[in-house]
Amino acid sequence: RADEKFLEECSIPSFQSSGLWVMVWGCIMRDIKGPLILLDYPGGRGGGMTAERYQQQVLDGLLKEFWDLQKVTKPHMLFLQDGAPAHRAKSTINWFQVHNIPLIYHPPNSPDLNPIEPIWHILKSILRQSSRLTTSENELRKAVQDAWNALTIDKVNHQVDQMLDRVGAVLKAKGGHTRF
Repeated sequence: RADEKFLEECSIPSFQSSGLWVMVWGCIMRDIKGPLILLDYPGGRGGGMTAERYQQQVLDGLLKEFWDLQKVTKPHMLFLQDGAPAHRAKSTINWFQVHNIPLIYHPPNSPDLNPIEPIWHILKSILRQSSRLTTSENELRKAVQDAWNALTIDKVNHQVDQMLDRVGAVLKAKGGHTRF
């Protein structure tokens, strides 16, 4: 109401973004928080995430090392990625085939059931709760890495463990909306 417009309990705090941002890639699995990669991402016209950048910065580096290490004790692993253009490019699919990394099919326009998605939300919450004020890209990169380090395995396991429930809910809803 007009007479309440300046009351604290009627106000919703907001903040302006600093314009600083970084692009990251990370992976999780039950009981394991994989590597977080802070990508070199020029952005702008022609500077988006291409298949070549994805393969060079993620697949050829830390993912391959991480996969090979985990494969020793988990020989039946599958890899899940969403339908981003860099992920579904022919050269990327070929990369996975050459390196013998089986992919879980991710249909186009499907509900995003990848358990990493809620992890990104949790990571952003950890960043917002941090008292650190970042004024440079390097400070933001450090803050993001610190937030990833602060992410608990319990939170990772919770999201991974919900995967069957998520898929079941989508099937029950015949591809419609779910609580996930």
